[in-house]
Amino acid sequence: MIPFFRKIRKKLAGENQFPTYSNYVIRERVLPVAGILKTQSVLWLLAILIGCTSSDKQPLIQDLDTMHPPDSNQIWLSHEHILVDFIGADSIQPDTWNHDSIIKEVLPSLDDLKEFGVDYFVDATPNYLGRDVVLLEKISHKTGLRILTNTGLYGARNNKFIPSFAHQMTAEDLAQIWIDEFENGIDHTAIKPGFIKIGIDTNDPLHPMHQKLVKAAALTHMKTGLTIASHTGEAAGLWPQLAILKEMGVSPQAFIWVHAQTEEDNERYLEAAEMGCWISLDGLGWDIEKHLAKILFAKRNGILDRILISHDSGWFDPQKEKQTIKPYTAIFKTLYEELKMQGFTDEEFNLLVSVNPVKAYSIKIKNHSE
Repeated sequence: MIPFFRKIRKKLAGENQFPTYSNYVIRERVLPVAGILKTQSVLWLLAILIGCTSSDKQPLIQDLDTMHPPDSNQIWLSHEHILVDFIGADSIQPDTWNHDSIIKEVLPSLDDLKEFGVDYFVDATPNYLGRDVVLLEKISHKTGLRILTNTGLYGARNNKFIPSFAHQMTAEDLAQIWIDEFENGIDHTAIKPGFIKIGIDTNDPLHPMHQKLVKAAALTHMKTGLTIASHTGEAAGLWPQLAILKEMGVSPQAFIWVHAQTEEDNERYLEAAEMGCWISLDGLGWDIEKHLAKILFAKRNGILDRILISHDSGWFDPQKEKQTIKPYTAIFKTLYEELKMQGFTDEEFNLLVSVNPVKAYSIKIKNHSE
């Protein structure tokens, strides 16, 4: 049986559509050649090789395994965590983690997502805070989830998770490390990041280290097209980051304002949306009512097309003996029904869990002049 939420995606989006010209060439020139090679990725590769794609390019997403065009009926969780280790950059020891034990703890919560047809799971844990791409790969293969991991560094909490060597590096030096992960793989694997994750403390002006992180993220974006997701919180920390991006030539459309739900003045969302950045209301694992009010505000003010929602849930903590994995299902079990009672349509819900995440995480260099 197709899960209920997958039925919604099929009803709303229908079958995938290539651009019109690509449709013709794929049908007339690619399919006869493809023969038994019928996977979507092969067909797209052949289409690209013969130069048949139009200027209206399909979005490309980088998960742990491949860079590929997503189809239009896929459900996303756009900000979650599987493992987080808060011990600090100078003390963290990933080699001591037992993958089998971790998987045993987190797998039931991830398997719960099958009921709701979740396809994409964005793991927002940065390097030196618990990023473990081999663990994520094992989990992806067990669950069938397409998982996105990240490159970058996390400066929030007074730089506790910044390794000592990074303080001596320039923004250009950091960017080169992050670009190398995208081009060649993370930690001697073939796994590549699907976005850039940074974090700042809410100050204006930003801490010098945090200014450097934003500049490095901008340089990395301009080389790779990866979206920048920044742990930010209140809007006071948003504006100086956007100012740096503007100086570096990066559009706000390449930026996700992470933990935007902590901003109490909803009018700031209107300003951010007008500038073009993504507004991530990602604490739904912890608070439904506050998020509900903010989502309804976004609908009333016509900015639903800039909103992302997720739980910020999980996660396995290596520093704890007893684990409590916060569920990843409140959006589907609770928020969906609450929104429907407030007059939300399936099309509007689809924006939040499918259309917007694909646009936000699509790999494309976004210049500030565009």
